[in-house]
Amino acid sequence: MFSPQTIALIQATVPLLQSRGEEITRHFYRVMLSEHPELNAFFNQAHQAQGTQARALAGAVLAYASHIDRVHELAPALPRIIQKHVALGVQPEHYPIVGQCLLRAIREVLGADVATDEILGAWAEAYGALAKLLIDAEEQVYAATAARRGGWRGQREMVVARKERESELITSFYLEPKDGGPLPVFLPGQYLTLVLDIEGRTVRRNYSLSDAPGKPWFRVSIKREEGGLVSNWMHDHVEAGATIQVQAPAGEFTLDGSSTRPLVLVTGGVGITPAMSMLESAAASGRPIRFIHAARHGGVHAFRERVDLLAAAHDNVETMYVYDAPREGDDPHEIGLVTDALLARHLPEDRDVDVYLLGPKPFMKAVYQAGRKLGVPAARLRYEFFGPAEELVGA
Repeated sequence: MFSPQTIALIQATVPLLQSRGEEITRHFYRVMLSEHPELNAFFNQAHQAQGTQARALAGAVLAYASHIDRVHELAPALPRIIQKHVALGVQPEHYPIVGQCLLRAIREVLGADVATDEILGAWAEAYGALAKLLIDAEEQVYAATAARRGGWRGQREMVVARKERESELITSFYLEPKDGGPLPVFLPGQYLTLVLDIEGRTVRRNYSLSDAPGKPWFRVSIKREEGGLVSNWMHDHVEAGATIQVQAPAGEFTLDGSSTRPLVLVTGGVGITPAMSMLESAAASGRPIRFIHAARHGGVHAFRERVDLLAAAHDNVETMYVYDAPREGDDPHEIGLVTDALLARHLPEDRDVDVYLLGPKPFMKAVYQAGRKLGVPAARLRYEFFGPAEELVGA
C-alpha cells in the first residue's frame, strides 16, 4: 500500500508517538477547535476536558503508525469509527481540516528538526490513504441508510410525542417523525444522534435506542448527569411537543439476532438502555436470557417494572437485580456488587454464551475480567463505551 520509504519514515515516529502522542493530540484539538469552531459541535466537551478524547486519538494514531506495513490488521477497528462518524454526520470536507491540523500539531510539538519535511510528507500520504478509505466507507453507509424504507440522510426533524420518567435520574423521550413518514428498522444496540441548539450553541450527542425496533417511535432514555450540558437540558427544557433534529440510527454494537446461544445481559446504571432494546427484541425468541442489572438502589433503577413483565410473560427470561446501597423498602435479589460468583451462577457450564456488558467503565472492566476468568471467550464478551473507545483488558 505504501512505499518502503514511507513505511520506514512512519515507523521511525513510533517511539515518539509512544512518549509524546497524547501531547500531540491535545495540541491538535486545541488548534483545530480554536481555528475551526464549527467543529466543536462534533465533540463532547466533557471528554475534551477529561482528556479521554485526546488519549483515544493518541492510541489510534500510534496503532496506525505501528501497523503501517500491515494496515489490514486494523480492519476490525474500522466499523466502530465509520459508524460513529456517520452518526455524527462527518462529511468529506472535514477530513482536510483534520489532516492539516494533525500535521501541524506533529510539527509544532516535536519541532521542525525532528518532524522534518520528509516525515510530514510520509504522514500526509498515510493520512490521505486512511481518509479516502473512511470517506468511501462512510458514503456507502450514508447511501444505504437513506435507501432503506423510512431512512434518511443528514438530519430529520422529530417531535417529542411523550416524555416519561423511568427513575430518579433517567427519563425517556419518545420521538416521532414530524413529516409523518415511517421510521427505519434499526438494530438493537444502536443509537441516535440528537442535534440540539442550546443557548446558541450547536451540540451533538449519541443516545442508545431503548425500545424494540419496528415501532412508530424511537425512544431514547437519558440519564441526568451532574454538570451534563445536554442531559440537563433535555430533562429541564424539552417537553412533549418540542422538535429535535436527529441523525439516523447508527452503531456496530448490536445484538446478534441469529444466535441461539444463551444470552446474558449485564448492565450497570444507564447501561440498561441499549440492553432494554436487546431484551425487548429477544424475549420472545425462546433462547435462555439472563438479565442482570446493578444499581445503587431502587430509586435509580429504571425499567424494573417492564423487565419484570417481560420475565413473567416469557419463561426463558430470568432477572437478577443487585443493589449496593439499597433503601428501605427496596427488594433486590442481592446486595453488593456483581461478583465472579454471581456471574458464574448465570453462565452455562460449557461457557457457550453471548455476554453483553454495559455501564460505567469500572463496572464493565470488573465484569469483563470476571467473564474471562470464568472461561468465557473474549469474542463472546461484547461491550460498548458511551464515549471514546478504551480498553477493558488488563489490570
